[in-house]
Amino acid sequence: MHKSILSALLVLGFSGTLQAAEADAGITEIISQQLMKVDARIPVESVTQAQIPGIYEVVLGTGEVLYSDPKGEYFMLGQLYKLSDDKGFVNLTEARLNTQRVALIEGVDAKDRISFKPEGEVKATIAVFTDVDCPYCRKLHEEVPKLNAMGIQVDYLAFPRAGERSEAFTKMQSVWCSAPDQRAENLSKVKNGETIEAQVCDSPVMDQFALGQKVGVTGTPALVFEDGSLVPGYMPAARLAQMLGLAQ
Repeated sequence: MHKSILSALLVLGFSGTLQAAEADAGITEIISQQLMKVDARIPVESVTQAQIPGIYEVVLGTGEVLYSDPKGEYFMLGQLYKLSDDKGFVNLTEARLNTQRVALIEGVDAKDRISFKPEGEVKATIAVFTDVDCPYCRKLHEEVPKLNAMGIQVDYLAFPRAGERSEAFTKMQSVWCSAPDQRAENLSKVKNGETIEAQVCDSPVMDQFALGQKVGVTGTPALVFEDGSLVPGYMPAARLAQMLGLAQ
């Protein structure tokens, strides 16, 4: 009973904007060195003061967030919530992850995305990590005209689930190696089971795959909204529009 009540409260919780101060260089060094004792390959991207006094938020190069004491002796991995009188449970960890995702997605050059744009005003943009052989990715692609009609731009990023040696990677490399004005059409063809000319180039496919892993993608399709929210799995256009505040 108590667990069910808590779960409901957390679902209703608001993921607000997170503001944190950088830890001083000494504490950052101590925590980094402690983690290196476990595995020297663990990349620490930042250490900031958490909203709990005496606790520090540690962001790893993998995109994971954990929490540490100043000496790096105790670590916690999981979601950190703050109880707010007006907003209920605020998920501080998710707020941090959202901020990271926004920065990472914005770092992808427009020429490396395959975009399906509305004819009129762009009211919202979603980044979609996709695998051309994924059935639910194909189902979502069928919804793209509806999304575009509602003013939602879809920017595709590559995420061949089985990696670089997979058939999906080969297909997606051929798509991304196409001439820029042919990529959207070729992506649609491949998603429909058609064959396109095989091509090899220095494509961004595996870079985008690594990016997907860093933002928390574990399967496809995976959508990232403009606020950094990560939405796993297929959803129909009407539901996505509702989530984006564009329901008609």
